[in-house]
Amino acid sequence: MFDIQEELKKLPAKPGVYIMHDEKDAIIYVGKAVVLKNRVRQYFQSSRNKGIKIEQMVTKIRRFEYIVTDSELEALVLECNLIKEHRPKYNTMLKDDKTYPFIKVTVNEPFPRVLFSRRMKKDKSRYFGPYTSAGAVKDTIELINKLYKLRTCSRNLPRDIGLERPCLNYHIKQCQAPCQGYESQEQYGVRVNGALDFLNGNYKPVLRMLEEKMQDASEKMDFEAAIEYRELLGSVKQIAQKQKITSGDGEDKDVIALASDDRDAVVQVFFVRSGRLIGRDHFYLKVAPHDTRSQILDSFIKQFYSGTPFIPREIMLQDEIEDKEIIEQWLGGRRGGRVYIRVPKKGTKEKLVELAERNAQMVLSQDREKIKREEGRTIGAMKEIAQLLGVADVVRVEAFDISNISGFESVGSMIVYEKGKPKTSDYRKFKIKTVKGPDDYASMEEVLSRRFSHGLAEREEENSEYGSFSRFPDLIMMDGGKGQVNVALRVLEKLHLNIPVCGMVKDDNHRTRGLYYNNEEIPIERNSEGFRLITRIQDEAHRFAIEYHRSLRSRQQVHSVLDDIEGIGETRRKALMRRFKSLEAVRDATVEELASTESMNLPAAQKVYDFFH
Repeated sequence: MFDIQEELKKLPAKPGVYIMHDEKDAIIYVGKAVVLKNRVRQYFQSSRNKGIKIEQMVTKIRRFEYIVTDSELEALVLECNLIKEHRPKYNTMLKDDKTYPFIKVTVNEPFPRVLFSRRMKKDKSRYFGPYTSAGAVKDTIELINKLYKLRTCSRNLPRDIGLERPCLNYHIKQCQAPCQGYESQEQYGVRVNGALDFLNGNYKPVLRMLEEKMQDASEKMDFEAAIEYRELLGSVKQIAQKQKITSGDGEDKDVIALASDDRDAVVQVFFVRSGRLIGRDHFYLKVAPHDTRSQILDSFIKQFYSGTPFIPREIMLQDEIEDKEIIEQWLGGRRGGRVYIRVPKKGTKEKLVELAERNAQMVLSQDREKIKREEGRTIGAMKEIAQLLGVADVVRVEAFDISNISGFESVGSMIVYEKGKPKTSDYRKFKIKTVKGPDDYASMEEVLSRRFSHGLAEREEENSEYGSFSRFPDLIMMDGGKGQVNVALRVLEKLHLNIPVCGMVKDDNHRTRGLYYNNEEIPIERNSEGFRLITRIQDEAHRFAIEYHRSLRSRQQVHSVLDDIEGIGETRRKALMRRFKSLEAVRDATVEELASTESMNLPAAQKVYDFFH
């Protein structure tokens, strides 16, 4: 037994990382400390004002462990790694991990190439970026290769010069074929330098060159070439136009600001490279009430820069953060040079931070409206159904359906909706074991009996509350009316369970028309979100059952049904399947059609027909 008070006394007065575990031994929080002894004790001191999130977390802690490090910097690095690995519930968490593309120029090669790269390696190549759009990076690389006619092959030059014929790019005048020795390394290098200038934002020389070539082609009446130069000119101008926001210092910097509410935060990042805004992106974080902007920014910076390969020289924030000095030291070590974290108070830098904050607020507002609409479709629709039936607190719904062909390979499906959304991890399939022939009611009784008997057995076992079947629904929805509902009620009564059951009733055109509950049919407004959710649940239960049934009807399994018929051996079975292609077609055939099949005779045909009918 872990005695928290006793273990607190053993904590060392050293830097390190502490890890909190709950009753399931899951990691729920990871933090770093300059002095472990002082920091961890604070969580268990009742006199301290810890905030709602920490107070709630402390009630769930059953044990903690710690890792001693040599410095606070080592503790910071370890904390970042553990948070990324375990994604603890009570840490402020980035909701998605993103990687950003770079443009890589292999200047370490005698004949360099311009490539797309997701990683920034220490390989002596020149990297530009990161950029926020992979599509824009690919378009830029394509444009550079067209402008400067650089090679795109992976041949080892100059070693392989002349070994193979030139590729298509040479024949369409997209490359000067250095692989054939048609140009020297020096000539090729001049064009590579032009490409590097272009990537550094110096567009004037290439714009001037394209203007001259376009004019020259027009004067020579070579209109096809003139159009090509005009299109290239337009592409270059388009890229140049995107670089509107510039900074006189020409530095690499990230501008970071956030907007938050009680549950979520959106962080906006502007990427400024060589003084130009090359892109922006936003990130979602899961936060808790009373988390300050400073705390959220602190967590975001640790998680974001532990995953991105590029570290700028300057990071501009809207608020000061607690671990500023140690984070600067950590980032400086990763960058290989000094990194500054600043909160600008005036001038263009402050305006950039304000612009980032406005963008973050706009994204959060738009998403809040989207979330509100989504909640109407899900949680709101579930409440509508609960009110319609007079049932309280419907969170989890389970729906069941049966699928078969004339009773063969009967299967049952169980789908689960929680808070109005499908929970596919809890879906279950049942292959009917005890019922012979097309008896949907008996098949459904078997499915429900197995589902809830299994759940009751799990509940009786130690730690059974975590079993997949042990969580019972707040409402059972049957695909059908009175008959299917009565089957479910009979099973629940036998197992001494009290769970509301309703039937999803369809009209003659197989469209949902209402719910059957407490021996009466309840109509539903067709334009309501509740009605749409019922339709989705019914369609999903049917889809899942049909999908499972199809997966079982492989050729071998279909043939095995025919093998059960007396007088039908392998030869006749194959002949029937060659002619009729499917079990359904065999079932629907007349005795005469069956008898006229190769290898069949009238008595055998009669047996096949009788078997199905």
